[in-house]
Amino acid sequence: MQPHSRRTFLALGLITLTAACTSSNGADPNGAVMPGNKGPGPDPDNPVRLRAIAATDTLLAAYDTALATPGAQTALLQPLRAETAQHRAALAYGMPAASVPPAPTPGTPTATPTTLAALERQSAQSHLTDLGAAQPPLARLLAAVAASNALHAAALGAPLDQTPDQPSPTAAPTPAPTPGTSLPALQNALSAEHAAVYGYGVVGAHLPEDQQRADARTAYAAHQSQRDAWQRLLTTLGATPTPAAGGYQLPFPVTDAPTATKLAAHLETRLTTVYADLVAAVPTPQRPTAATALRDCALRAHHWGAPDTPFPGIPEPVPTPTATRQS
Repeated sequence: MQPHSRRTFLALGLITLTAACTSSNGADPNGAVMPGNKGPGPDPDNPVRLRAIAATDTLLAAYDTALATPGAQTALLQPLRAETAQHRAALAYGMPAASVPPAPTPGTPTATPTTLAALERQSAQSHLTDLGAAQPPLARLLAAVAASNALHAAALGAPLDQTPDQPSPTAAPTPAPTPGTSLPALQNALSAEHAAVYGYGVVGAHLPEDQQRADARTAYAAHQSQRDAWQRLLTTLGATPTPAAGGYQLPFPVTDAPTATKLAAHLETRLTTVYADLVAAVPTPQRPTAATALRDCALRAHHWGAPDTPFPGIPEPVPTPTATRQS
């Protein structure tokens, strides 16, 4: 056991998962992480890809209809539509051109921000439902796209409690993961949550007694719950949970409310990477739990002012020109 006096970095980017989590991913010429390698023969992920593309095409058609409506909220809708197009390109990457459906055309009878938010939630749910049928790299991509769908729904005015929910990790998952390759990733998730709990203690101490501090308390409790869940799961698997360090070195000085909110955004953004990789590392029954944690961290990162990305937790699989998101 490491001595509790040891100081470790709070910059969660230094918490790395095993190479096995992502080494099977392909890469485009620019080095961006791709959904997966395409070897000889048919890709077993193609049915999952086609379902995900169909859900994304429904969204694209709805956005096009909404944008063609007089008085459309162009500044809001265009960036969301551009990110949805990036989702489609990533999902279709590597598939034979003949097997990819043609780009959609407008056809949704009505497309208001409310109906678009509902479609974003439906799309997220369909991606999460398919997590168990996908190979690990594609599962990671689906989880990131589902988290982006949740961010879109929130931007369109959907209450956060109406985003697709998955089983909470506070209850022991059934069946439990098979010990082995998933243990390092679970231990890293636990280490990341230890750091987040410590970090939010610093965040709360530098915020005024107002809604921001209340939000920090809520996030602190959420990370405590997530930490405790990973500890219970690892104990169930016969592993000794990684203990918290005695202290953590912050990635930058925190001296006031602005730097405290910057730290909160940093914590949540780094955790999206941890949980995106965890989706690919754990057995299929635990993927929804990891994907839910990814989504929740992405939403909290947005709340604290972190810039949104089309693929929370992973590099953009297909770099394409896109409009600038406005929060």
